[in-house]
Amino acid sequence: MGAREQILGKLRATRQPFADVAPIEDRRRMIPMEDLSPAERLRRFISEAEALGCFVYQVTSNEAVEQIMELIDEDKTVLCWDEAELPMDGLQGMLESLGVAVDRHDDGDTRVGITGVTAALAATGSLIVESGAGRYRSTSLLPDVHIALMRAEQILPDLESWEEAQRRDDYPAFRRASNTTIVSGPSKTADIAHQLVKGAHGPREVHVMILV
Repeated sequence: MGAREQILGKLRATRQPFADVAPIEDRRRMIPMEDLSPAERLRRFISEAEALGCFVYQVTSNEAVEQIMELIDEDKTVLCWDEAELPMDGLQGMLESLGVAVDRHDDGDTRVGITGVTAALAATGSLIVESGAGRYRSTSLLPDVHIALMRAEQILPDLESWEEAQRRDDYPAFRRASNTTIVSGPSKTADIAHQLVKGAHGPREVHVMILV
């Protein structure tokens, strides 16, 4: 038996903490929502995301391309998730036809990054972004401008709802994703002299495009 097996064996043999604590049957939401309808989840998500400083658009695929090109401006390259990981077919081809190439996913000089999302949270206006094959974590963290593409069906009521779904599916965001990030607005900090600085640890701007 190796050292690893010995250590794990000792850990498994120890008395389990809190074994006498009854399971929680009625979990309380940190931010309760009375109306959980899809329409209200959409309305609440947009309101909360905009309050965090995000720019939110409800657009068709063609309108999304127009808006993306406006944000790209005069840039010639973007960072982008693989086609199969985006909720929009043919985006990279459309960008290339307009003179915009997809750059190497770890290029720190590229200004705009385009991703999908795993889920969105209505109660807080947050995005959940899971990294993995074809879903590069650098795409949402390195560029100054993060464009997140999603559909309204991906909006969950709150973080607790997402955690419940994770538990049912054996926690794919932690077992199968290389990294899971909860994005709540642009990156910002006020650690130094209480002066608010945007873009300290990530994008200065977050643009959420809800495809209709």
